[in-house]
Amino acid sequence: MSDAPEASVQNRADTITVSVDAMGGDQGPQAVVDGCALSIAKNPDLHIVLHGDSATLQPLLARHPALSRRLTLRHSPDIVNMDDKPAQVMRHGRNTSMWNALGAQREGSAQATVSCGNTGALMAVSMLQLRKLPGVHRPAIACLWPSRGTTGFNTMLDVGADVRADEESLLQYAMMGAAYYRNAFNVPRPRVGLLNVGTEDHKGRAEIKEAATLIAQAAEIGQFDFVGFVEGGDIPSDRVDVIVTDGFTGNIALKTGEGTARLISDLLRAELTATLWSKLVALLALGPMRRAKKRVDPSRVNGGVFLGLNGTVVKSHGSADAMGVSSAIKLAFTLARSGFQERMAQRLSAVMDTVAGRDLGNDPSDSAPDDRPQTEDKA
Repeated sequence: MSDAPEASVQNRADTITVSVDAMGGDQGPQAVVDGCALSIAKNPDLHIVLHGDSATLQPLLARHPALSRRLTLRHSPDIVNMDDKPAQVMRHGRNTSMWNALGAQREGSAQATVSCGNTGALMAVSMLQLRKLPGVHRPAIACLWPSRGTTGFNTMLDVGADVRADEESLLQYAMMGAAYYRNAFNVPRPRVGLLNVGTEDHKGRAEIKEAATLIAQAAEIGQFDFVGFVEGGDIPSDRVDVIVTDGFTGNIALKTGEGTARLISDLLRAELTATLWSKLVALLALGPMRRAKKRVDPSRVNGGVFLGLNGTVVKSHGSADAMGVSSAIKLAFTLARSGFQERMAQRLSAVMDTVAGRDLGNDPSDSAPDDRPQTEDKA
């Protein structure tokens, strides 16, 4: 792979460059390289800057000749391991593939970053390299959740960036989550719900009740519809598109959902292979079961998005295969091309200015730009 790609490819006005950390996933760099090849094959407007050990990556890249004009390899000798502490990476990680992948975005040679690596380290280095948007208390991690809705997925945030969230942070999550969902699925007015122990107005902690008031008042500025409190059972429902919560609750809900899905899958497999008759039934139901599995397959929308930074960062699942890596790159490409970061920053600034005076009734949304994607996604 060339370290200096053709200018006609990378420097075209319609090209989006995604910086990819090749060394962080459980599946190893092979899955990342194969995922890059899948993404390049699907999208002529994509360029990739791949970071990792050249001696390891060059033989893998040689298996995909089509990458030679669409991918730049940058040597990074060190790796961030899954058990490395964020503070350790901050002190000693400047030669790692993760650090340099984010550095490429910071220096302007890429518009988004994808990594399968250590979540805590990725958040810490992202905050150091890209910085937070003005007024954002702490970035949030947004995940996509299979649902009964028309898009097939809801989004929930925060799912682990910060275990606590006051009312203003929850308001920021609502704004950022709505902007993310709008651009990921081209939904003009996402429906936002606030996760609580019940849907009645009198339930929940004081900060949850105050957040509900702030979010409702900011709905027009943020161009979303606030549906009020939602419960755990609403997360996969068609009642809501964006679920807002603190990182402690969101992470537990996410891990519980993943564990329950694995349990159901294991139980079905055991029951459908227990007897000859059940195997025959399984054979007859093979088509519908495959379609159902595809609907909830996390590799289709792999990637948690870090929202609230001066740049787009997608955290791919550590165990992602080539299809999962390709999906994460697609998501990064879509968000980077939409340009929603700048418009989201403007909306956040408008909301936080009014929150400071608790006068969200004075709506500046007439001058707020539309942050829906302007072009069709091809990633």
